[in-house]
Amino acid sequence: MDLSRHPTSYPTRYQQIAAQLEHELRSTYRCGDYLPPENQLAERFQVNRHTLRRAVDELVERGWLQRRQGVGTLVLMRPYDYPLHSQARFSQNLLDQGSHPTSERLLGVLRPATDHVATAVGRQEGDTVIHLRTLRRVNNVPVCVIDHYLPDLDWWPVLQHFQSGSLHDFIRTEINQQLSRRTTRINARRALAKESKLLEIVPQAPLLCVRTINTCDSNDSVAEYSVSLTRADMIELTMEH
Repeated sequence: MDLSRHPTSYPTRYQQIAAQLEHELRSTYRCGDYLPPENQLAERFQVNRHTLRRAVDELVERGWLQRRQGVGTLVLMRPYDYPLHSQARFSQNLLDQGSHPTSERLLGVLRPATDHVATAVGRQEGDTVIHLRTLRRVNNVPVCVIDHYLPDLDWWPVLQHFQSGSLHDFIRTEINQQLSRRTTRINARRALAKESKLLEIVPQAPLLCVRTINTCDSNDSVAEYSVSLTRADMIELTMEH
């Protein structure tokens, strides 16, 4: 047999290094971490910096890493899996995946409901609703900005004290109401300038716009209408049936 006609393909050294680094990115690193300097990695793998750079280039092209001029090589994240069902909880789901989610309040006011908000919460246009805006981060990287509209003004004195963490946990512990998802609608659009700044992304980057109606378990009344603008590169929605 002429073996030259059936060549065996072996991974090159830079491909071996890329595979090893990918394994470490999956198991050891978090989004927002930085790789050690290239000279340290080259010394560790006992290769020249050109070979090491080719391995890193491979992972940059595949979306695992991002080079930041003058700063280093940033570890990006794989999209987080977020199941959509009635009891889905953003923070707990990410904690279960080994991540560190946080949420901070950016805004808390009373305002007249616009037409689409009024329709969602079962009020008349112009009726006063509670409007909260929160920014969620995962491992200190902005993931989504959420506008929450709540029609029950009796909740306002308590909700004024909400500053950070899970809003639904706060409502459960401080108002004694458990919320469940009733409907979810999803579409896509491009980020506007203000959204790009909040989410630390380039203008016109793709966003998932997730509109959710949540109800009180105690009486099935609409408790919240939320509009979440989520970085499309960081969250993967799973529809559970």
